Amino acid sequence: MLLLTRLHRHTGELDVVAEGRALRDLPTGYDELLGRHAALHRTAYERVTLDLAADPAEQALPGSELLKRPSSAALLERLFAAGRYHLLSASGLFPPRLTGLWTGDWNTAWSGAFTNDANLNLQTASAAAAALPEVTEAHASLIQRQLPDWRDNARAVFGTRGAVAPAHTDGESGHSYHFSREYPLHLWTAGADWLLKPLVDHDETHGTRDPRTVAALAEVALFYEDFLTRTDEDGRLVVVPSYSPENRPANASWGTLNAAMDLSAARHALRTAAACHPGPDADRWQALADRLPPHRINADGALAEWAWPGLEDSYDHRHLSHLYGVWPLDEITPYDTPELAAAAHRALELRGAENDSAHGHLHHALIAARLRDGDRVAHALGQVLDGDFFHASLMSAHYPNRNVYNADAAHTLPAVLIEMLVQSTPDRLVLLPALPTAYPSGALSGVRTRFGAEIDLTWSPDGAAAVIRPGRTHRVELRTSSGTESLHLVAGEDHALTLREW
Repeated sequence: MLLLTRLHRHTGELDVVAEGRALRDLPTGYDELLGRHAALHRTAYERVTLDLAADPAEQALPGSELLKRPSSAALLERLFAAGRYHLLSASGLFPPRLTGLWTGDWNTAWSGAFTNDANLNLQTASAAAAALPEVTEAHASLIQRQLPDWRDNARAVFGTRGAVAPAHTDGESGHSYHFSREYPLHLWTAGADWLLKPLVDHDETHGTRDPRTVAALAEVALFYEDFLTRTDEDGRLVVVPSYSPENRPANASWGTLNAAMDLSAARHALRTAAACHPGPDADRWQALADRLPPHRINADGALAEWAWPGLEDSYDHRHLSHLYGVWPLDEITPYDTPELAAAAHRALELRGAENDSAHGHLHHALIAARLRDGDRVAHALGQVLDGDFFHASLMSAHYPNRNVYNADAAHTLPAVLIEMLVQSTPDRLVLLPALPTAYPSGALSGVRTRFGAEIDLTWSPDGAAAVIRPGRTHRVELRTSSGTESLHLVAGEDHALTLREW
């Protein structure tokens, strides 16, 4: 059966006669229709590929059969490809909603809208590295359309200049409208920085500064100028009110002080805006960032979700907002801040899975990869692969046993696989930081870095090799398990690496 459909965004009455004629005029040959589709998607789809040296016989199986073999490398290869394809398909006017472009029900969970405090960024996490600028542009479009509402949020809720992003949006309104005692999402001030971070990554990858992003960062900095006015007894700034999505301290209410995510977001937003706006504004914003308090390590040796003394952690929760400094930020790394990285790792060890949400497991894996814990990455992937989260279409569900149609797992998984193989900052390249032992050989081709290079990576039990194709001249630090070295990359000149140990 060939089913032709058309989705038409409109208000008011739709001219169904004209739409029917347009459908009638479409070609009716499947191969011709597929050809039109492939021409639009293939170039982007094939920019990045992953090969985990799977059994060729399993690689030939359809997805529905591969899902019966959750430990198969061929399944992970297929999910990587399908995830990028679904992500590309679901990103157009806007980035993917909770259900991607599709729905699994007439009455979709959470209205099939955007949840900004975790899900949207997780779904689009691979866009920069996996060479999908189309996804980033869709993400930027959503932000630009709603930025006027973000200004209203800052003024109406906090009495400040600047911009504050909502935790949820239906795609039309960017106003904060979740006013609830149990989930006081209107108290979340980290959202603008969290949502702008993928756009900053994109600019670093391409060596440009989008003036829209630069202007939005300045508005976020203005918000913090007006908002950060309270100080503690040591003269450090206090984030109040503060909120860590969607958790609360074990011994206090939802509205708190100095949530770790709020501290990380404020520091990053102020410093990033300062870097983009040199001059008196930059000096003022940098000085404000320097007055924020440090993260706190609690009695369990873990990075505390709330830096305010006396607030106790609630460990069994699906969100990992307090580890924003590890992923996607570079505030906490094993290389620059080893003590904080160890505390973040302890926090990850103590974190429960709560209700087994797919986004919680894969968020856990992204952070574990940054902390060089391949075993923990493998465990988190296993929770999703063994939990029957994927439909035969290779689109995913929110809970195990394909319960509640949701795009989080399908769209986030490619980012996890890239992060366990290649990580980058504007000045650093990390190769094979968190490779699970189940995948001793493979190849990742075409991945992009934040210092403007394209990388092809291969590895086997005998060693690893990489070819770096820089788009700009730059010196970066190379990190592998065998040590550190400095690489001088010249634009247009391929740089080959051979690693005996990784």
